[in-house]
Amino acid sequence: MKKYKRRFFVILSFILCLSVVDPIAATTISELRDNVKKNQSQLKNAQQQANEAQEAQEGVEEEIEEIDAELVNLITDINLCEEAINDKEEEIYRTQLDYDAAVAEKDEQYASMKIRIQFMYEKGDSSYLHMFFGASNMGDMVNKAKYVEELYDYDRKLLAEYEDTVKRVQELWDTLEEDKSELETSKTELQEGQAYMEELLAQKKEEYENYGVMLTKAKQEAATYTARIKQETAQIRKLEEEERKRREEEERKRKEEEERKKKEQEALLAQDNGDSDSEEQPKKEETPKPTSSGGGKGQDIANYACKFIGNPYVAGGTSLTNGADCSGFVMSVYKNFGINLPRSSYSQSTVGKGVSYSDARPGDVIYYGGHVGIYIGNGQIVHASTERTGIKITSATYRNIITVRRIV
Repeated sequence: MKKYKRRFFVILSFILCLSVVDPIAATTISELRDNVKKNQSQLKNAQQQANEAQEAQEGVEEEIEEIDAELVNLITDINLCEEAINDKEEEIYRTQLDYDAAVAEKDEQYASMKIRIQFMYEKGDSSYLHMFFGASNMGDMVNKAKYVEELYDYDRKLLAEYEDTVKRVQELWDTLEEDKSELETSKTELQEGQAYMEELLAQKKEEYENYGVMLTKAKQEAATYTARIKQETAQIRKLEEEERKRREEEERKRKEEEERKKKEQEALLAQDNGDSDSEEQPKKEETPKPTSSGGGKGQDIANYACKFIGNPYVAGGTSLTNGADCSGFVMSVYKNFGINLPRSSYSQSTVGKGVSYSDARPGDVIYYGGHVGIYIGNGQIVHASTERTGIKITSATYRNIITVRRIV
């Protein structure tokens, strides 16, 4: 009975030794990872706001350019209209002289006609009868009749000329006044259009400045979150390294303790009536072999992506063999599995669903801000890195992670 008690306490102490853990470090790392995840989400929102503000600002900038061009056209039209008005005023001035001359001619004609009419009114038809009866012979009478007819014709001609002059002067004046009025109206409309466009331009410039303020604020927020992510990522790396060393030390101590307990057990069993050979020896637990994290389609994607390690990096490229950039590499790998991804790295950071880095699985896309790679497990990614290194494997935390996207 005594030997069984002794064996029980040995095994109990061995189990207690194996069960010792340090919850503080694990909790701290977990909290930091949660903070990183929150900051990644906030950073993504800030980047989205910055992109939206920049796109809106660029749109307003295009509108400003269009308004500027329209203003140039309006001002040009106003200048042309003013020149036309000046030319028309000069033409009116010259026509005024013609008009004054025509009025003088009209007045002169009117005066002559008035004298003729007054003479005819005062003398009446008796003067013509006296002229006829005073004729010496028939030939003289015919000549006098012809003279009277010519006087009537002259009077009718004067009247017709007077009427034509009055009509011509009035038409000329009306035409010039109508042309000038039309030009002045056009100028007024153009000036109103210019005033409206200048007011609209001022509004657009103010709108542009407001978007600039929003863009600056969003960039500042993004920089703040980036700094937090960088700091927290560094802390995670430090704590993970400390945790790794601590576990290695614990493992070393555990093995030493296990070896010591084993020797004690062997010694105790040897002392138990010398029949240690008849006692059943405890079986040594086999250490499980490490297995690859993840599986399924994500693992297939990761394995497929690794086939192209060593191939070249080509800016703007999408060929897995002849060369691709980071987003082109990710897009082409996923395309092989019937999954269409956007072309740019930022657009790829919005697909699928976001997961924390601690939950990353092979096949996940990791976005670093302007760069993407495919997670292959064991803290590593495969990505089209640079023109010098091409497609290669790198530690997943070699840069600050913005977001991890689960697509499959």
